Amino acid sequence: MEAEVDKLELMKNPVTPLKELSAIKSRYQTLHARFKPTAVKHKETKSRMCATFNKTMTLIQELQKQTDLKLLPLTDEEKTAAEQLRAHMSDL
Repeated sequence: MEAEVDKLELMKNPVTPLKELSAIKSRYQTLHARFKPTAVKHKETKSRMCATFNKTMTLIQELQKQTDLKLLPLTDEEKTAAEQLRAHMSDL
């Protein structure tokens, strides 16, 4: 019943959906302009964090080689964290 009422309303006033679409488009453009700098900064920060992490891991591996240090196996929680980190790093 509501769909029929909506169709009748559209036939009576077809301009309303266009006005609504225009308003939605305008709102989207405003939000996009507002949040784009934040998204760019977020991506840059994430990239720097990943680079720092990779350098840290390389340093640890070099230290392990030089000292013949062996690490204990990862716990399940550490394995999960490592998998999540790898998944996020692959997004870059």
